[in-house]
Amino acid sequence: MPARNLREALEGKLSDLEVKLLGRSFDIVGDVGIVKIPEPLLQKKKLIGEALMSVHKNLRTVLMQTSPVSGEFRTRKLEVIAGDPNTETVHKEYGCLFKVDLSKVYFSPRLATERMRISSLVRPNEVVVNMFAGVGCYSIIMAKHSDVGKVYSIDKNPVAVRYMHENVRINKVGGKVVPICGDAGEVIEKQLRGKADRVLMPLPESAREFLDSALTALRPQGGVIHFYDFGEDPDPFGPSIKFVRERLSERRVEVTGKRIVRSYAPRVYHIVLDLLVCRE
Repeated sequence: MPARNLREALEGKLSDLEVKLLGRSFDIVGDVGIVKIPEPLLQKKKLIGEALMSVHKNLRTVLMQTSPVSGEFRTRKLEVIAGDPNTETVHKEYGCLFKVDLSKVYFSPRLATERMRISSLVRPNEVVVNMFAGVGCYSIIMAKHSDVGKVYSIDKNPVAVRYMHENVRINKVGGKVVPICGDAGEVIEKQLRGKADRVLMPLPESAREFLDSALTALRPQGGVIHFYDFGEDPDPFGPSIKFVRERLSERRVEVTGKRIVRSYAPRVYHIVLDLLVCRE
C-alpha cells in the first residue's frame, strides 16, 4: 500500500526520533516541494527528498532551504535534493497562474488565504498601490476576483518584475495591473502621489520604514492601508497599533481589522492591520 504521508514514507528509513525532528512542515509551489531539514538529518536529505516525491506524485523537484529569507530582494538559498534541477515552476491559486523561479524570487503559498481576503475588500473602480508586489500575486488576484480599477504593482527586484509582466500576460489582466520596477518610496514620490484609494504593504520587514510613503500614495481625503508587521505574544497587535498611531498622529486612524496571517517563529507572528486613514 503506498505511503499516505511523509511520515509513512520514511518509516523504517528514519528512526522515530529523526522523523519527529524533521517535522511535517513543507511547502508545495506548483510541481516543486520546499523543505527545511535540521542539521542532524542533512546526511539523509536525498532520502527525504525522494520520500516526499513518492508521496506527492505531482512533484518534479524537491528543494531544501539552506538559508533564511534575506537581502535586498528577500530571497533564500535553495538546494536541489531530488528530481529535476530546474527551479522554475507555475503555481495555481484561486484560478490564477503564477510563473516563478524559486531560486531568484520569494514566493509563499501560505499567503493564499490573505491574498484572497484582501481581494474581497476591494471596492469597484478603486485604485490600489501594491508597494512590494513580488511576482504579482496580490495584484493579479485582485484583478481577477474584484472590480478593481487599477493596481500599480511595484517591486525593486528586476527578476520578480520580469515574472510579474509574464504573469500579467498569462492571466490576461494587462488592463488593470501595471508592473513597475523600482524602490516603492521613490516610485510613489515621483509617479503615484495622492492616487490611491488603497495601499498594500505585504512585506512586514519593511512596512514600518515605508509607512510615510504609503500615506503619500493615498488620496488627500484618505483611504485604506493594509499594514503588515511582526507581532509577539502575549499581545501580537498592540505594539504595531501604537507605532501606526504615533507615526500617523496628524491623521485620524481607525483599525478596521487585525489578523494573524501565519506563525513566523515560536511566539512570533506575521500580522496585518487594516487601517482606515482619514484627514482630520
